[in-house]
Amino acid sequence: MPQGTPLTPQPPSPAVSADAEPPTDMPHAPFNLSAERAVLGACMHSAGVIDTVRPILGDAAFYRPAHETIWRALLTQHREDKPTDPIALTELLQGQGDLQRVGGITYVFQLADLHYGTGGAEHHAEIIREKANLRRLLASAIRTVQRAQEPGADPEAIRSEVEAEMRAERERALASGQGRLNRFATDGWSFVKETGADAEPLWGTRDKTVWAPGESLMIVGAPGVGKTTLAHQVVFARLGLSETVLEMPVAPSRRILYLAMDRPRQIARAMDRRVFPSDEKILREGLVVWEGPLPATLDKEPDLLADLAAAHRADTIVIDSLKDAVSTMVDDSLAVAFHNARMRALRGGVEILELHHQRKATADAPRGQRPSLDQVYGSTWITAGAGSVLFVTGRAGDPAVTLHHLKTPTGEIGPLDVTHDHVRGTTTVDPSKDPAVLLRNAPGGLTARDLAAILIGGGDPERADVEKARRHLARLVDSGLATKADGVAGGAGGGQQTRYYASARHLTAVG
Repeated sequence: MPQGTPLTPQPPSPAVSADAEPPTDMPHAPFNLSAERAVLGACMHSAGVIDTVRPILGDAAFYRPAHETIWRALLTQHREDKPTDPIALTELLQGQGDLQRVGGITYVFQLADLHYGTGGAEHHAEIIREKANLRRLLASAIRTVQRAQEPGADPEAIRSEVEAEMRAERERALASGQGRLNRFATDGWSFVKETGADAEPLWGTRDKTVWAPGESLMIVGAPGVGKTTLAHQVVFARLGLSETVLEMPVAPSRRILYLAMDRPRQIARAMDRRVFPSDEKILREGLVVWEGPLPATLDKEPDLLADLAAAHRADTIVIDSLKDAVSTMVDDSLAVAFHNARMRALRGGVEILELHHQRKATADAPRGQRPSLDQVYGSTWITAGAGSVLFVTGRAGDPAVTLHHLKTPTGEIGPLDVTHDHVRGTTTVDPSKDPAVLLRNAPGGLTARDLAAILIGGGDPERADVEKARRHLARLVDSGLATKADGVAGGAGGGQQTRYYASARHLTAVG
């Protein structure tokens, strides 16, 4: 049977009809039992769906009391981190004395067989919520009619009551954020000040952020240049096994899901270099590894990434690597579909680290030569949706490589010449490319062009390289580590460039 095709439901237990309407005083009450059954079935298939549909459904959304009882049982199982499959669910319902009232074991298993796919559960939940809202409005209208027909009814009092009910209903809907059109909307102040825009980086500093919260980090490079080595150091730092990577702080994570789709055995060997017996408890509790291909590619099931995070209670996902998560990297439409999967996970509070490859034609570019985003393999929409892109250049197996920060959340880091220790699985920064060290070792000072030439490894720096070097030097001045001698405009003598010198404080501190 094709995936997503629902099984034909069999007649439920004689104890209750699947389509039976509950007693109601509302004529023609709006409801959609098929949507209710679809959501409950999806929740039984994947507990992570509960986290997706719960904010949509809100309170008392199901029309059938039996469905509301089953939903409450699902919430109980999920809250206690227990399975939500029909076997576990019938046990709970039996223990509560509710099993026969909801239709018996047969009906619960029939709900589980109604598998439309977890991706549609969000839309089905919106249908349920819409019908519930209509029922609330209809109930309010009926109460208004009944009050208006009472002897001695006061129109002004009734009008005030109706207005109060409508205001409360509107505020309830706005506060809960229900509905496809407003669930993710917020006011401007909250968006700017309360959505984490000013949060501390996951990796780096506020001035030089490598990985910002709520934005994905992509590490790109040819095979063998140490992308995985670098990513593993960030993973272990997120787990609390170290505090910094490349001398920059890394924020802790609660639980990481590592999608080891590309050569999982090799990934395990690489991780083993940094794992010790004392780390067992942390790795068992804080790291979950998915080995091999996903159940579906992310462009085909955009909800899968968020579902995986919810199922494994992970707040961070590492995708190793992107080529194994998407059907093809060069199709723009599939790249946009993958970006939707990325954004749905990020919107749910999941941080994402992605490993990716460069175009083969550029794999042998000289070390130190600055790459560009168009050298990343695949559609431009892959990098367009990433928050930060680190590009590693070098030759396969070479311990000395260069990191280029091609897309930056804040200030750019590097380029950084780094050295991989393949025995220990660590990476260190070459201090000879630290602007502060370079300035301290230059008695005659440096111009922005001088520094740019050193940082790019010689040659004639481009305008962008010079401006980047100027920003490095300006930060040293702001921090008191350097002084600035303003240049002189051109003329017969040709002018003089602005020159920077290590401050006496910097020299004294080092000496």
